[in-house]
Amino acid sequence: MIVILKQQTNGEQIDEMVKWLSSFDVKVNLVQGTQKTILGLIGDTTKIDIESVKAKDIVENVQRIQEPYKNANRKFHPDDTIIEVEGRQIGGNSFNVIAGPCSVESEEQIITTAKAVKNAGATMLRGGAFKPRTSPYAFQGLRADGIELLLAAKKETGLPIVTEIMSLSHIDLFADVDIIQVGARNMQNFELLKELGHSKKPILLKRGLANTLEELLMSAEYITAGGNQNIILCERGIRTFEPKTRNTLDISAIPLLKQLSHFPVVVDPSHAAGITTLVEPLSLASIACGADGLIIEVHNDPKNALSDGAQSLTPESFEKIMAKIKAQATFSGKVL
Repeated sequence: MIVILKQQTNGEQIDEMVKWLSSFDVKVNLVQGTQKTILGLIGDTTKIDIESVKAKDIVENVQRIQEPYKNANRKFHPDDTIIEVEGRQIGGNSFNVIAGPCSVESEEQIITTAKAVKNAGATMLRGGAFKPRTSPYAFQGLRADGIELLLAAKKETGLPIVTEIMSLSHIDLFADVDIIQVGARNMQNFELLKELGHSKKPILLKRGLANTLEELLMSAEYITAGGNQNIILCERGIRTFEPKTRNTLDISAIPLLKQLSHFPVVVDPSHAAGITTLVEPLSLASIACGADGLIIEVHNDPKNALSDGAQSLTPESFEKIMAKIKAQATFSGKVL
């Protein structure tokens, strides 16, 4: 249940209302937006008479919420969540491009790529230190050494780093990582999500390849339940019957997630398509649909990449695409 209060309500009246509602053994979350003040009630609200709540002088409206996710729900939090990362904002009117290789392979590779994507206009650096691969014989990443190389690239370029966590046992290694990515395969690793809920670090949560939007938001709810509200939702394509692309980018997920939740939404066109020639049109379409950012794979030598070379752009191709991304972002009212 949510209770929307009238604009002129003062602090003392709000405190009294919270105290009264709490007497029904429910948790009351206070959300004070720029336009509205909302009380979100979590728990068994069946004992609360809506008409009695509406009768209060300070109440504008009361709504029962059917969705099982509460903290991630825009009805509880009408204003966009804006996440601060190393002086940059994710969400609101800001637009970010996170770019870099699928896997960190060497110091030369990651620093060369980091410099190239920064010069092209990328705002953050991605790179996999731990790599979940379908085959146990494929390159699995440099692990802790990979994180150290990402930090070296950050020192060289100033770009905040984004990298994927695979296991609870690795959390200590991510102390200096700016954004922790939870990949599609771990979207429903609930023990990992619970632990990340105790962190204050931003979490980039990717949608599973066969998961619904509600399941994605419920995974976000696991993190918020632990107290961490710094979540970035990522649409990276879902598995369908179409074999021409690696996955099918669910473009409708972007506006839907923006309607359902207050968290920023970024799109991964590289994993969605698996084909470099589709990265540009999918990126531009994502911006037009309201995305807050993109995460794009760029490699200094894609033909010899140890993972996902077929979907990785060269620095030259990325620079050309970035010019169009900047123009589309500006046209859509975003600041890159």
